[in-house]
Amino acid sequence: MAGWLNPKLPPYDALEWEKLPLGERLRLVCTCWASDGYGAPLAIYGAYLLKIALYVGGWALFCGWTPGLGGLADIGAWWLHPIAFQKAILWSMLFEVLGLGCGSGPLTGRYVPPIGGFLYFLRPGTTKLPLWPGLPLLGGDRRGPLDVALYAAFVAVLVLALVSAAPPASLMIAALGLLAAMTIGDRTLFLAARGEHYATTILCFLLAGNWIAGAMAVQLALWFWAGVSKINHHFAAVVGVMSSNSPVVRLGWWRRRMYRSFPDDLRPSRLATTMAHFGTLLELGVPIAFLLADGPVGLKVAIALMLGLHAFITSNVPMGVPLEWNVMVVYGGFALFWAHPDVHLADLGSPPLAAILVVALVVVPLLGNLFPERISFLPAMRYYAGNWAWSVWLFRGDSYRKLEAGLTMVSPWVHDQLASFFDRRTAVGLVGKVQAFRAMHLHGRILGIALPRAVERPEEYTYVEGEIVAGLVLGWNFGDGHLHHEPLLASVQRRCNFAPGELRCLFVESQPIQTQALSYRIVDAATGELARETVTIAALRRRQPWDVGPVA
Repeated sequence: MAGWLNPKLPPYDALEWEKLPLGERLRLVCTCWASDGYGAPLAIYGAYLLKIALYVGGWALFCGWTPGLGGLADIGAWWLHPIAFQKAILWSMLFEVLGLGCGSGPLTGRYVPPIGGFLYFLRPGTTKLPLWPGLPLLGGDRRGPLDVALYAAFVAVLVLALVSAAPPASLMIAALGLLAAMTIGDRTLFLAARGEHYATTILCFLLAGNWIAGAMAVQLALWFWAGVSKINHHFAAVVGVMSSNSPVVRLGWWRRRMYRSFPDDLRPSRLATTMAHFGTLLELGVPIAFLLADGPVGLKVAIALMLGLHAFITSNVPMGVPLEWNVMVVYGGFALFWAHPDVHLADLGSPPLAAILVVALVVVPLLGNLFPERISFLPAMRYYAGNWAWSVWLFRGDSYRKLEAGLTMVSPWVHDQLASFFDRRTAVGLVGKVQAFRAMHLHGRILGIALPRAVERPEEYTYVEGEIVAGLVLGWNFGDGHLHHEPLLASVQRRCNFAPGELRCLFVESQPIQTQALSYRIVDAATGELARETVTIAALRRRQPWDVGPVA
C-alpha cells in the first residue's frame, strides 16, 4: 500500500540537494530520472485511468439524449454512429476547456486543486493574454465581466448541443462564434479548447457537403504533421525521458538502455534513437496507410498501425497527460475510416471549406514548422516532438511569494499544494525532478549554458518551470512556451513589482525545421532583456544534461 500511495524518493537528501551547485544538482536529478522517472505514486496513474473512464462515461451519457444511442451495455450497436462522433467532438472540447483534460492533475504540477480551467475562467480578475491588449472591452490583462460571460455562454452552448437529439447547426455556429470572441480576449482559451482539432472539425460539420470527408482530412493532418515535426534530433531524447517515466514498463535495465552509458553518459542510446525513428515513421505511416487503404485488409493494417502508435503514447503517460485526446483520436480512426470506407477526401463537396482546410491543415502547420516562434505548437500540430518553446523563472529567495500577493490565483504555490500530502523534503524531491525532465531533453541542455549567465549563484534562486507559472497564473498549461514568455512576465511585473535581479527568466525558442540551431533570451522582470544567444543543435548534442559553462 505504501508503494501505491507514496512517491519513489530520490536517493539523496532533497534539502541538501537544492543547496548544491547547478551542475551537481542536474547530474544527481538526471541520473535519478533515468532510473526512476518522476517517481509519482502509482495511485496517481490510477486516478488518470479513472478520469479516462469518466470521460468515456460522459460521452455515453450525452449520447443517451439521442434516441437509439447511449448506454454502455449496448455500445457496440451505436458507437460508430455519425451523431455519436459529433457528440464526441463537442464533449471533448467541453472537457478540455473546463480544464479536465490536458494539463490537469499531479503530472502537470496540479495537486490541490487538481484542475485550473473553469476555476480561473469564471473568476474576474484572473490573468489573461489577449490578442490585442489595447482593445476595448476584451483587451487588458485581467479577466473582466465580459470575458467571464463569454466563457459561461460557451460552456452553456456546448452543453445544450450535447443534450440535443442531434447537435443543431445554430448551436455549433454559436459555439464557434463564442470561441472566436473568447480567443480575442484570451488566446489561452483557444489552445485550452484544442481549437486546431475540435473547432476545425465542427466547421466541417457545418460547411461540408459530406462532413465525414472533412473530419477525415483533419484527422489525417494531425497524424501527418505530428510525424513531420519529429524529423529532428530532439525526439530521441523524448523517447528516453518518456520510457524512463513509464508506469507500465518499470524495469530498471530497460530504462538504463535508453542512454549511451548509464550513469556517465545520458545522451540517447542507439536503441532510443532507433525507437524514435520508428515512431516517426509510424506516425507518418498511419495517415498514408489510411489514404492508401483499398479494401478490408488495407484498412485493418491502418487500424493496427494506429492502435500501436497510440497504445505506446498512452502507456507512457506523457507529462502534460493528453490521454483523453489520444482516446478521441483513436475513436476518430474507427468512427471515420473504419465505419466509412467508401468516403474519400474528394467527397468534401464544399470549395469554401476546402480553402479553409488548406489554410488550417497545410499553411498554418507549415508556417508553424518554419517559424515556430510565431505560431503555437498546437495549431502547428507539432505534438510532443521535443522541440518546444519553454522557459524557466528564477525567483531570488522567497520572492515568489509576490505572485500570491499581487495576483488573483486559485491554486497555491506548488510546494504548498504538496504540503497537504508530504513533508518538505519529499515535496522538494518531487518538484526538483522537473529539472531533470527539462535538462534531459536536447533543448534543455541550454540550462547549463544560460543559467550561469542569468544569475551568478543559481542555488540562491528558486527554479520554477514556466509551465508551472502558467498553470498558477493563467489557469492552464500544456507545453506552449509562448504562454509564459515576455507578455506574461510584463503582466506579472505590473502587479508584483519585482526588484532588479529578483526575478530572472530564461526564454528558449523552438528550432525551426530548416535551421540546425535554436535561440534563447535572458530577461530581468524589472530591467528587461539582458542577453540573447543562438546555439547550434550540434553543440547541444555533444553536451551532457548536467554540463555547465559556455559552448565549447
